Amino acid sequence: MYEEIKEQAANAMRELLETANVPSGGLVVVGCSSSEIVGARIGKGSTPEAAEAVLEGIMPLLKERGLYLAAQCCEHLNRALIVEREAAEKFGYEPVCVIPQPKAGGSFATAAWKSMADPVAVEHVRAHAGLDIGCTMIGMHLREVAVPLRLQVKQVGEAAVSAARTRPKLIGGARAVYPEKV
Repeated sequence: MYEEIKEQAANAMRELLETANVPSGGLVVVGCSSSEIVGARIGKGSTPEAAEAVLEGIMPLLKERGLYLAAQCCEHLNRALIVEREAAEKFGYEPVCVIPQPKAGGSFATAAWKSMADPVAVEHVRAHAGLDIGCTMIGMHLREVAVPLRLQVKQVGEAAVSAARTRPKLIGGARAVYPEKV
């Protein structure tokens, strides 16, 4: 089961990265309900093994592209995010004082914390793209303007998957000319 979860998560992230054009050094937010993955209601069946499988599936893809992960915590930590200290410093995000736990932060954020070299929690990010596994509401952590992506991967385990990329705002009206690749 966990090998399948790992593969589904990797496929979803691969498709997101192929579509989103995230620049090297960019930030990708991931919200993940391990409860939803195993068929329970969000927050009611936290499963560290499912969260770890997702992390194992996505991290190699992020690392090979030189991207940072922002792992979204659950509502009990106000959807704070776990990032490498290096990313927090690069993007100017101020660390806050908390360490996620499976029942206060969620299994995915906890797994991310344990896997990172120098993790910190931050309250807000403005990510270049995002993957939402289990309807965790990552939109608040995306840059303006979020563009929904229709991935071929619709589920990880039992959890619904959605994704988005971002683009700069189009300004200037009818006379404006925009670059072909936005």
